Amino acid sequence: MTEAAKPMEDHVLVEVTVPAPADAVWAALRDPKQIANWFGWDTDGLKDEIDFIFVTHAEADEERRTVTFVGVNDRYEVEARGETSLVRVVRSAPVGEWTDVFDGMIEGWISFTQQLAFAFARHPGQTRRTIFFSGPPRADQLGRSLLGLDAAPAPGEPYAMPLGPDDASGQVWFTARHQIGVTAEAWGDGLLVVLDSPPKAEKRPRGSTMLTLTTYGLSDAAFADLQGRWKTWWEARFENADPHEG
Repeated sequence: MTEAAKPMEDHVLVEVTVPAPADAVWAALRDPKQIANWFGWDTDGLKDEIDFIFVTHAEADEERRTVTFVGVNDRYEVEARGETSLVRVVRSAPVGEWTDVFDGMIEGWISFTQQLAFAFARHPGQTRRTIFFSGPPRADQLGRSLLGLDAAPAPGEPYAMPLGPDDASGQVWFTARHQIGVTAEAWGDGLLVVLDSPPKAEKRPRGSTMLTLTTYGLSDAAFADLQGRWKTWWEARFENADPHEG
């Protein structure tokens, strides 16, 4: 039986409840300007990446509210639930070939979908600014552990603790197998997403970490100060690397 002829089965990669009507959430998945306010992080290439993924390599079904990404068998689904919406990313794979191993694309969908839910829940219509770091640790300790988030409470619970170079407080937004998201009151009620990639032979023998700091309403001076503090903290503990490596 050829690959194309094998029966497929669906696997939900991430599912969140978004406090907004389905039409509003659907627009945030189709309008590139709105996508730029939750997908990925600020970079010179973000506009082109959004165009490649969501426009030229996506097939949208307006009636079913699904966006299928060409070539990867992944799709966004938006399901109306009254004044809220259920948003999920689904992967179709041949029956029996699904493996629960680290997959950078899956982890990206988890991070970005949680950022979408956070934007609607806490900052609808507001513009974000992000700070991003990626690379392997200088010693055998990844981001969640270095930040003390191994001991974070359950999702929805408050926290107050040293976080990187800052004393921080907020709420645990979500947890997943390889990542965690916590809100940060001092960043205009922002969000920190920490994604740890496990060690992988010679490619990343100590693993790797990605940090995305999402901020709202900070002045240019406050944003620059935050960026400088975290850059100093990061470079003392991690090497910088291309986030698309590995």
